[in-house]
Amino acid sequence: MLTYNLDAKNKYYSLYCHIRDDILCGNLQGGQKLPSKRALASNLSVSVITVQTAYDQLLAEGYIYSKERSGYFIADVTARAAVAPPQSVEAEEGEKTFAFNLVSGAPPAELFPFSVWARLMRSVLSEEGEHLLSRVPCRGDLSLRREISAYLYRMRGVHADPGNIVVGAGAEYLYGIIVQLLGRDKLFAVENPGYGKIYSTYNLYGARCAFIPVGQDGADIAAAERSSAHILHLSPSHQFPTGAVMPASARARLISWARDTGAYIVEDDYDSEFRLSGKPLQSMLELCPDRVIYINTFSKSLAPSMRMGYMILPPVLLSRFLDIFSKSANVVPLFEQKTLAAMIGEGHFERHINRLKNYYRAVRQEMLAAIGSLPFPSRIGDTGSGLHLTVKFPSAPSDEYIKQTAAQRGINIRCLSDYLVVPADGYEKTAVINYGGLKKGTAAKIAALFDD
Repeated sequence: MLTYNLDAKNKYYSLYCHIRDDILCGNLQGGQKLPSKRALASNLSVSVITVQTAYDQLLAEGYIYSKERSGYFIADVTARAAVAPPQSVEAEEGEKTFAFNLVSGAPPAELFPFSVWARLMRSVLSEEGEHLLSRVPCRGDLSLRREISAYLYRMRGVHADPGNIVVGAGAEYLYGIIVQLLGRDKLFAVENPGYGKIYSTYNLYGARCAFIPVGQDGADIAAAERSSAHILHLSPSHQFPTGAVMPASARARLISWARDTGAYIVEDDYDSEFRLSGKPLQSMLELCPDRVIYINTFSKSLAPSMRMGYMILPPVLLSRFLDIFSKSANVVPLFEQKTLAAMIGEGHFERHINRLKNYYRAVRQEMLAAIGSLPFPSRIGDTGSGLHLTVKFPSAPSDEYIKQTAAQRGINIRCLSDYLVVPADGYEKTAVINYGGLKKGTAAKIAALFDD
């Protein structure tokens, strides 16, 4: 009988993670029968619906399968598990404690609107009551999808039917859904260098991947066209980690390519709220809603621990999604969805974003000034978007020298080359400066460490 110590707040998700991890590491073998829902619920002292929800998610992601009147069995995922995804940069962070972290960072805790969130939670509890215990539709709560739709139109000029919006437990969860919708036999093209979890998630789900170089104008369009890819995953408004912004002409060319070949473009708009100078750029979704899958999350705008994101599916893929997942409950708790819907609907979310933008404008200006004061040559790459920029140090001997010099001063830093999934030239001696977790005044302290 399976025995797990489940998280008190999210028992079904904790159970799902435990079983999934046991499958991937081989503790549970292909063909092995899982305990019945009632037996496992009794053993773990949880409700049957908790076990059912966990099993439904494992079933949807292909980790288990069911036989009529026989129960649930472990699927054979050894071929996928045997291909270890590359270790992400983020996985290395806990190895050493640094005084300053320029690799990743959540907004400082004091910027989170705790009082607003707490009041909205109380209001949702009072108004929704027993409804919060209901099964959540597979696409997510309708009130949240409506508020996301209205918000996107106000802030990005995007027309999104709430019916085409799918709420999910963060970006990686949504990446996995995309693989299931489009098929593991399809070729997924990802940016190189890029956000490592994009490739590792696609790889985990068994998808084949091609790697597209990234230049000053974003993903190399010619390389994408030559790749014969069925899906191209990119961040045209602010590519990570290069910071490149794709010009309108390149976007139009990609749209034509997708229409001509029947390919899909995954527009990962991960930090679009934080365009700190100028107006937001036009979304590719608005240019071609039939070939673009739009993805965004609330990780940077609220907190990484708030595992909520959403995607907007073309009508054809929405029908496929409903065919596959209509009997599965949405994995994001209804309580949190309702609270976020109220936050957006009452205008608190946009006021919060505006406060964050003002804060980060100040932090960015401090960082630019600090880099300019460094006692060695540097070239800043900054488009006024997002919460990171790049700095090239042409006189540095190597990337390792840059990182070691920073580490000796208590600074955690990474270079563009650290985000290469496959080796490539042209990204040397360039540091990636993530200032999303910095407090005001920190940049000057970092620069001062190099005065000696």
